[in-house]
Amino acid sequence: MAKKIFTYKGKTVEELQKMSLNEFANMVPSRVRRSIKRMNEEQKNLFEKITKAKKDVKTQCREMPITPSMIGKTIKIHQGREFVPMLITEEMLGHCLGEFAQTRKKVQHSAPGIGATKSSGALSVK
Repeated sequence: MAKKIFTYKGKTVEELQKMSLNEFANMVPSRVRRSIKRMNEEQKNLFEKITKAKKDVKTQCREMPITPSMIGKTIKIHQGREFVPMLITEEMLGHCLGEFAQTRKKVQHSAPGIGATKSSGALSVK
């Protein structure tokens, strides 16, 4: 079976990377389009850093939309107390960086404490 080539709205990755940022902005949904066209200074600086960088870039700008120029690069996204390295792939186009670095962990409860409920008295105490 032939390998499937990734396309975003009918365009291949090579075609997307040749586009300007405004042309790409016209292809994405309205929320992402607005954030691309109204980038603040922090996002503009990060975009320039990513396009010029040879190695990974650290950032706390979690609301930065993912553009075709970021594909294949590793970006360290701030997760609250640490930076999590993320390899940007084609499927991430049009999403924000913060969507891929979750800030909350799954809650794992242990056994109930002594006296917590009537039934907890039946548990063996270690």
